[in-house]
Amino acid sequence: MHVLEYNSMLFQLIWIQPSVVPMLYLGKYYIKKIKKNMSARATITLRKKPNCAGHFPLAIRIIKERKAIYNYIGQYIPLNHWDKKNRVVRKSNPNASYLNSLLLARLGEINRTLLKMELEHKEFTLQQIKKELSTDTRIQGFKELAKAHLKELEENSKLSRLKSDQTRINHLYAYCGAKHLEFRDLDEEFLKGFCTYLKNDKNLSDRSVANNLVVIRTLFNRAIRMGIVDRQYYPFGKGRVQIKFPETRKIGLSPEEIRKLETIDTLTKYEKHAVNVWLLSFYFAGMRISDVLKLRWTDIRDGRLYYRMNKNSKQLSLIVPEKVNDILEDYKQDQRSDDDYILPELKMSLSQSPKDIFGRTRSANGALNKALRKAAKKAKIDKNLTMHIARHSFGQIAGDKISIQILQKLYRHSSVTTTMLYQSNFMTEETDKALETVINF
Repeated sequence: MHVLEYNSMLFQLIWIQPSVVPMLYLGKYYIKKIKKNMSARATITLRKKPNCAGHFPLAIRIIKERKAIYNYIGQYIPLNHWDKKNRVVRKSNPNASYLNSLLLARLGEINRTLLKMELEHKEFTLQQIKKELSTDTRIQGFKELAKAHLKELEENSKLSRLKSDQTRINHLYAYCGAKHLEFRDLDEEFLKGFCTYLKNDKNLSDRSVANNLVVIRTLFNRAIRMGIVDRQYYPFGKGRVQIKFPETRKIGLSPEEIRKLETIDTLTKYEKHAVNVWLLSFYFAGMRISDVLKLRWTDIRDGRLYYRMNKNSKQLSLIVPEKVNDILEDYKQDQRSDDDYILPELKMSLSQSPKDIFGRTRSANGALNKALRKAAKKAKIDKNLTMHIARHSFGQIAGDKISIQILQKLYRHSSVTTTMLYQSNFMTEETDKALETVINF
């Protein structure tokens, strides 16, 4: 007898454990009969793929046409805690009752999903089962949450952060060497070993190591909020792993060096273009390269620039200085429409997809930086000239001239504290005067 021939009431009860269902309503015979006619079957199992601690993941194995997929519950146990014959966690495990209940509950959820698919589809594949389960499977492990985190970044077009976070998460997987990773595995000892690996094997700087830890901390905090892991396992904070960023000296160009760039006349055409892009960034309060390259002619109206910052989507309006108008004249002849890009880098973009624009922007940044180094040499500027130095240069010159509140508005920082931290390397006039006062007695 096929499963479809049973009434709907039986379908609702079929996956409840027989021991808790009165036999007068549902006999074991009927349960076995219906299960036998299912084209896909689910069973509890322990996968032989250990994590970093040498423990093995509990899972539900789904078999269809002699092929299998696995659905993990995010829990691991030592191999000797598993009863292979009865497919349960042994009582020797202190959490045996909880884990067995979790397995049975998840098995019931999956079997209800399979039954639903049997009712709705004449034929379905393992991939369709996997897709169906992914819509309601709760995230349990680090890998699952990291995957969801990266997917959100991609969907929100935060492609720069996506690329950097993906690299840092891959560093963790390379260090761990395990396909499955539980949040509780990321304890203090593990993280200290990870830091040593990043410094010695990957040759990363202290700042890069700190950035790797920030990603782990972000995901750990999210896991706590979601109830995936208890706060007692949190490895960061006072008395535990502390993330410390080393102080860096942000060195910008001086006004004299910027005047050299403004007046030099021995540059090639592309070197001149690179300097123009750098100056546009500087003139517009240290605008980021990604925003400079996206500028369109329609962004400039009535002598003002209106644009939305790529990094935080905040809107900004700035006066267009006369020096900017002089640069814009160099690009007027290539304007194809009112809404055209001002600079050439994105004019040839095959599409307006965020991924395409992000890729072209990164490529352009590399080429511009290479040209800027050549221009700096010709201008006799003995500093590492890059596009990002335009932002540092503005901060350095503005540090002793503009109030911190005005700088906050120009940078579009949410908090004045962020502005103060950013400017701490540049605001030197008062400290210099204080030093002179003390020593010139």
